[in-house]
Amino acid sequence: MGTVAVIGEAVRVADFGLAGALVRSAEDAEAVREAWRTLETHVAVVILTPRAAEALGDAVLGDAVLGAVTGGLLTVVMPE
Repeated sequence: MGTVAVIGEAVRVADFGLAGALVRSAEDAEAVREAWRTLETHVAVVILTPRAAEALGDAVLGDAVLGAVTGGLLTVVMPE
């Protein structure tokens, strides 16, 4: 079974750790891209804050905003 990872601003992602998710706090675009690049291979689902999704952009996420399968990862963007 794969792991859930959450990437984005600390204030929006910190509590996901209580549920067992792998939390990657990223306050700026470069930190978001680094967190994405260094995801462990056992990660199956990635939850992104809207700012994190914007930082990754279409080059990574494609046209889908919600529920995109990207490189074998199910990627979901939180609502505002």
